[in-house]
Amino acid sequence: MAVAVRGARGGGSGGINGGLRTFFSHRIFISATFTLLFLATLSALFSSHPHHHPSLTSSGNAYVQRTFLAIKSDPLKTRLDLIYKQANDHMTLVNTYAAYARKLKLDISRQLRMFDELAKNLTDLPLKPSYKSSLFEPGSDVDEDVLRQFEKEVKEKVKVARLMIAEAKESYDTQIKIQKLKDTIFAVNELLIKAKKNGAFASLISAKSVPKSLHCLAMRLVGERVANPEKYKEEGYKAEFEDPSLYHYAIFSDNVIAVSVVIRSVVKNAEEPWKHVFHVVTDKMNVAAMKVWFRMRPVEGGASVEINAVEDYSFLNSSYVPVLKQLESANMQKFYFENQAENATKDGSNMKFRNPKYLSMLNHLRFYLPEMYPKLHKILFLDDDVVVQKDLTGLWKVDLDGKVNGAVETCFGSFHRYAQYLNFSHPLIKERFNPKACAWAFGMNIFDLDAWRREKCTEHYHYWQNLNEDRALWKLGSLPPGLITFYSTTKSLDKSWHVLGLGYNPSISMDEISNAAVIHYNGNMKPWLDIAMNQYKNLWTKYVDNDMEFVQMCNFGL
Repeated sequence: MAVAVRGARGGGSGGINGGLRTFFSHRIFISATFTLLFLATLSALFSSHPHHHPSLTSSGNAYVQRTFLAIKSDPLKTRLDLIYKQANDHMTLVNTYAAYARKLKLDISRQLRMFDELAKNLTDLPLKPSYKSSLFEPGSDVDEDVLRQFEKEVKEKVKVARLMIAEAKESYDTQIKIQKLKDTIFAVNELLIKAKKNGAFASLISAKSVPKSLHCLAMRLVGERVANPEKYKEEGYKAEFEDPSLYHYAIFSDNVIAVSVVIRSVVKNAEEPWKHVFHVVTDKMNVAAMKVWFRMRPVEGGASVEINAVEDYSFLNSSYVPVLKQLESANMQKFYFENQAENATKDGSNMKFRNPKYLSMLNHLRFYLPEMYPKLHKILFLDDDVVVQKDLTGLWKVDLDGKVNGAVETCFGSFHRYAQYLNFSHPLIKERFNPKACAWAFGMNIFDLDAWRREKCTEHYHYWQNLNEDRALWKLGSLPPGLITFYSTTKSLDKSWHVLGLGYNPSISMDEISNAAVIHYNGNMKPWLDIAMNQYKNLWTKYVDNDMEFVQMCNFGL
């Protein structure tokens, strides 16, 4: 019984094991069969479409394609591609640094030559016959020995490139920063130039426009004349006006208060004020105001004042005076009166010369002194923006050595020479004058009228003014024709007689100013304007007649 039972158990176990073996064998067989079918299918698919892998669009087919390309690719080809890419990348980097060097104008530098040479070597390396035939010929197999040699050369050149780039990087970065800074400075300078032009134009408007206070004063003086005509009847002729034994002054201006300051400062500093005669010439619009002022506020000390209008001198007409004739021309009128604001901002260097005052008759009357005052021998010409600080009678005693004009020279170094005022590229100027000749100043000039008549200076002035109708000899103004007219007939005076620059130069020594006989506010910052320099303004305001009722009413702000 026992045997039978064990046999039954053993037989049951063997049946189970046999069933398991049969089951697993069947599974293995099925798996192997499907694997072989799958591989066969893939092989057939690949072999039937070997050249169309780029057209496979599905992700599965693309993955299969890449898989078989990887299986079939030549590892040496892949290695060659990587080496070539490395060489090409470094060549591009080297060319970039070479381009920076050229931009920074380092064409003659050693580094630029080395960069160019290295870039050329990297470019030419694959073109060597030995490498081209063995590595880059289409359809040929890659020679491993040649590939090793190619790789070695590429690594050497890449190493050199990296060393050069590391060495140059810091300096090139600095140079690039410097270049950027230069570009920024250039841009800022352009803005500065534009701002200066705009500022100069604004300054010109401020300087040349009639301030409200001056306009007010002129209007009130004329109103006084209209309201009380009996008080301001024309005075008779005075013998003093033609007495050559007295000290005569010529002042040409349309500014009432400026003329009053000049005359007042002369008289207050004169030892014998009753011997001084002032010849004031203004325009027709201001002559009434000027006469009323000096009738209401007579000059102290017994000095005489003659007031006339330009129109009172009948010989000053366009048939005789070149300036008046030129003002009648269409070209001159266009230059002065058309598009002034637009032209001023475009042409900053010539902007101030577009002011019509430079061709006004008041500005050129100084060239007609002998004809205006035919009985006088000497006369002192004063601008209306000067202040007299000392007795000036010593100027009549200066020996002019037979010359016409006594003036203070303004040149120093290369500045204020004839070359700065006249166009020496013009043959007429080049032949007749020395570009290094020293210029002098208008504003305080003692003229020997007898010598003037003898030298025919007015005719000389007419000759050159007629030649300059097209502004080819000099730009404009009265100083250039003055330099020409009195070229060889000017006597240099001691500089203490006339100190200039108080209308533009803030650095004039106060000792120099205090020692000067005449101080001159030439420039845009006139003392009667709000833009005047404060350190000099009181030297002018102390001679203003503040007791005059209209000065107080017109709020000069002095």
